[in-house]
Amino acid sequence: QVQLVESGGGLVQPGGSLRLSCAASGGIFRIDAMGWEREAPGKQRELVARITSGGSANYADSVKGRFAISRDNDKNTGYLEMSSLTPEDTAVYYCTVAVQAVSGAIPRDYWGQGTQVTVSS
Repeated sequence: QVQLVESGGGLVQPGGSLRLSCAASGGIFRIDAMGWEREAPGKQRELVARITSGGSANYADSVKGRFAISRDNDKNTGYLEMSSLTPEDTAVYYCTVAVQAVSGAIPRDYWGQGTQVTVSS
């Protein structure tokens, strides 16, 4: 089993910054892609950022230029650096990882428990 523990969420003012962390543990041979999704009440769940095992990143248009995704492969940890935050960024953020339990296995997706990010004055 793989467990993801998210941290770093909270209340910030518009224009502020926040850094989310996602630590993976358990039966991990290799982590393929990692990403962050978010879900706000009444809105569709969306992928906001994704990073490959090689470090290539992509972002939703709504966060491009403001968010930065990164990873520390030695620590099995991913990060999402958020800046210039607006109320539209308010959501529960979920980290995702694609994990190979053993060599050659097809990656299996896991989700964290979610961390609340609230952007408000």
